[in-house]
Formats: sequence, structure tokens, C-alpha cells
Amino acid sequence: MLRLNAEWTQVLRRYKEDHQDPRNQACHQVGIPLIVASFPVGATLIGLPLAAAMFATGWGFQLAGHCFEGKKPSFVDDKRSLIIGVLWCLEKYGLRVFEETPAP
Repeated sequence: MLRLNAEWTQVLRRYKEDHQDPRNQACHQVGIPLIVASFPVGATLIGLPLAAAMFATGWGFQLAGHCFEGKKPSFVDDKRSLIIGVLWCLEKYGLRVFEETPAP
């Protein structure tokens, strides 16, 4: 299990605060896996067109979700949110692979 230090735990908490709307969460639960899966698919020349479509569609879901939420994407202010979003999504799917540092 990956243990998040206090700094990364705070990034995760901010990410969760920015993603409260259930429609935004649903969009992210589709968009994030599409984006992540596009990388290994795109690692082959044959998969490159499919990967590009997956990547673009994933980001479309992400941006649509933020229209529902009414907030800008978290990564605009903190690029670490691009990684934290994957952990958040894993948690939403019940695959908690990280542990937050307890709040002081």
C-alpha cells in the first residue's frame, strides 16, 4: 500500500472537495480510466489512433464533469492533481491502494 505523506494527503483532500457533484464524479470515473488506458494503447503504432480517441474522449468527460461542478479542474492550480485523480478514481472503484496520513 502506498502511504501518502501530509502534503500529498492535503492534495487528495482538496481534490475530493473539488469533486462533490455526483455527475462530475461519474464523468471522472469514465474519463480518468480512458486517459490512463490511452497510454499503453498508444505505445504501439497500431494503437495510436485508438489511443488518441481514448485520450480526447477521456478529457471530454473530464471537462463536461467540471461544467456540472462549476469549478475549474484541480490540475489548473496543482499539477499533482493529475496523479491524485487516478488514486481518487481507484478509490471510487473500491481499489484503495493508498493510505492517507491522519489529520493532525
